[in-house]
Amino acid sequence: MDYICNDCPRQCAAHRTDTTAGGVCLSPALPRVTRAAPHFGEEPCISGTRGSGAVFFSGCNLRCVFCQNREISRQSVGETLTVPQLRDTLLRLRDTGVHNINLVTGSHFVRPIADALDGLSLGIPVVWNSSGYESVETLKRLEGLVQIYMPDFKYWKSAPAKRYSAAADYPAVAQAAIREMFRQRGAYELDEDGMLRSGVLIRHLILPGQTMAAMDVMDFAAEEFPAGSVLFSLMSQYTPMPGLDRFPEVQTRISKEENDNLIHYMRRLGLEGFSQEPEAATDELIPAFDGTGVSSSRSLH
Repeated sequence: MDYICNDCPRQCAAHRTDTTAGGVCLSPALPRVTRAAPHFGEEPCISGTRGSGAVFFSGCNLRCVFCQNREISRQSVGETLTVPQLRDTLLRLRDTGVHNINLVTGSHFVRPIADALDGLSLGIPVVWNSSGYESVETLKRLEGLVQIYMPDFKYWKSAPAKRYSAAADYPAVAQAAIREMFRQRGAYELDEDGMLRSGVLIRHLILPGQTMAAMDVMDFAAEEFPAGSVLFSLMSQYTPMPGLDRFPEVQTRISKEENDNLIHYMRRLGLEGFSQEPEAATDELIPAFDGTGVSSSRSLH
């Protein structure tokens, strides 16, 4: 591959080749994968009992100061895979018995990912696990290839989006992206075991001092889509990361009172989905980005 990339909302026109990294995402045209293995840290309807087949891509088009995966999001690391190699990785991961194939932060590799999925019969749902910061036109490349969209909706206002992720346009971009996801998949569907097989699951990480924003995001989900048609995940797992000296306001955790109030608000709106307790704020579920499952020589378990 060799092209000028305007695939994400950054529109940075980076020249990307198979091996030359560029753009805000610091990535080449071919995907770089740091791990492909069963993962149990997602919502119950995604992880289930056998795990979600998570494929972690390196690089990211956001610059979240609180990112827990910064060792891979801020660098172009991992193993570079051709489209056939990526397809083979997905098939081998499927064969471990996972409930789904979970593509984590793959928006900047949408072209090779779409090529790998095109015509591929996996027999289990494909999950697009993203930051929510992606263009509608890019998402249209995935129509019919992805069964479950699992976007973040990080910010309701531009000021915190600019301060914490260097993306002042995030709120408008995320809203448009989520609307497109719902247009493609419609109301969510569960299988007989309670596993999500199709639909949209919107995630919101509660940030310190941003409880009103969390309410605004929940209002959007409740008002924008028909009742009972999308799932919502209210996450209180925020964990202060090192290097936040310039952002003292986010060097704290969410209190139980704040969390309880937001859970109550979610229930009052009638949003279906999931919530967490503050003790979920731990880095224990962050996997080792050591290449597991990427090469056939490494175990997937």
